[in-house]
Amino acid sequence: MGITAADVVVPPPPLPSRGDALFVDFDGTLVEIAATPDRVEVADGLPELLQRVAARLDGALAVISGRPLADLGRLLAGYSGAAAGIHGLERRSADGVVERADADPALDLVWPLVRQFAAITPGVLIEDKGLAIAIHYRGRPELAEACRRLAEQAITLSQDGLTLLHGKMVVELQPRTTDKGRAIRAFLAEPMFRGRRPVFVGDDRTDEDGFAAVNELGGVSIRVGAADGSAARYRLDDVAAVIGWLRRFLES
Repeated sequence: MGITAADVVVPPPPLPSRGDALFVDFDGTLVEIAATPDRVEVADGLPELLQRVAARLDGALAVISGRPLADLGRLLAGYSGAAAGIHGLERRSADGVVERADADPALDLVWPLVRQFAAITPGVLIEDKGLAIAIHYRGRPELAEACRRLAEQAITLSQDGLTLLHGKMVVELQPRTTDKGRAIRAFLAEPMFRGRRPVFVGDDRTDEDGFAAVNELGGVSIRVGAADGSAARYRLDDVAAVIGWLRRFLES
């Protein structure tokens, strides 16, 4: 008999070393996913924990999220280190310099289609990220296929100027110019990250580009939750396990 995905045991990760560059997703990795993006709850002390981890890594820590940087700044008030928003379309360097891509005109082409879909589809939440569009269906998971079809229509309408990202109960439309793997590579070119082994922790299909990038670079890829079909080579059970892993690194 052949080996199935269920037969493959993905081991827990080693602790980071002080010579690593650590990249961490936000929703589903550092905080539990909420019914809507604005209802997420940040555990007491999380920003300070990230600040301490960043200090131990001499600044080589970045939070990499699909959220805009403004959201991350509000939710992680007290953490002033590096971060990437909208899957890398926005980046804040370890010394606080912010780079933001220009808005892609292709988004203007698809907005009427997306708004029309939302108007006739109760339970769908449209999130305007400025540089991308997220279509959430957490309240009605049975709409997954309809949302996927909408996104594919939008990509066709954009003349392939946009790409489709699948997440947990969300599909996103964004320019093809970046993903989390490219965001990680961009950070690794900065002085505080350069020459370090990359370690990336994420929980979603939108994190797979990041896993592929760190694997190619000889780093450590860590999936949170079920790892079936993921490129990640290690696994942590849930958000609590990620927080415990970070705390153990500080104690090591």
